[in-house]
Amino acid sequence: MDVLVNEIVQRFYTLLWPMIRVSAFLLAAPFFSLRAVTVRIRVLLAVLLTWMIYPLMDWPIIEPYSAQGLREIFNQVLIGALMGLILQIVNAALVVGGQAISASMGLGMANMIDPNMGNVPVISQFLLVCSTIIFMSLGGHVLVITLLLESFRALPIGQMIDSQTLYALVLQWSTMMFLGAVLLALPVMVSLLFVNIGVGVITRAAPALNIFAVGFPAMILAGMVLLAMAMPAIGYRIQWLWRQSFDVVGQALGVT
Repeated sequence: MDVLVNEIVQRFYTLLWPMIRVSAFLLAAPFFSLRAVTVRIRVLLAVLLTWMIYPLMDWPIIEPYSAQGLREIFNQVLIGALMGLILQIVNAALVVGGQAISASMGLGMANMIDPNMGNVPVISQFLLVCSTIIFMSLGGHVLVITLLLESFRALPIGQMIDSQTLYALVLQWSTMMFLGAVLLALPVMVSLLFVNIGVGVITRAAPALNIFAVGFPAMILAGMVLLAMAMPAIGYRIQWLWRQSFDVVGQALGVT
């Protein structure tokens, strides 16, 4: 009986470490961290992924209440959270770019509650939906699970990690939140700037014209038309952002 109990405890200790990393990743990764994905679904996903990964590797037995175990818990949470954070920056770039487009169109006050980001303009909502479709069409869910599996081979349990290098890489990649937003929103914003200048010239030529009655509907209509024309380029840019995020995750893990 004691032998059976000891074997169960050892199995639990070996199963604990990959589950911590997977759970931290699901807590921070896009789509999986949505409020619509309840805690029960997230726990079931973590258990399922851990159960699929468990037979593929040899896991060390580390007591979680020892000093080495506490350090290992921190390391696994750090690795999983950083992997999810790198992917989350793409969504942040979409939100910032959508906010810029919404402000240029005059839709800054027409906000909706997004389960992931909070108070987000409608254009950002639209870009996030397009990003989800592009992510799934790229096979992003398969690539993410593959990277998660490769992370256990590149950074095995019990190995010391170079946290300084990981922090530097994440900080460098975080600049893509603003650069990606500029790349997404700049064509529409520049075009709307010229439309705004034209509305200003018309208002100057006809002072009796009510700018609030003409300018705002004109900006919204022009913004919708320009956004529809720019969607192919925006779609390619979103696809490029996701591919870059996968490369950065691989670079952080030392896979690429």
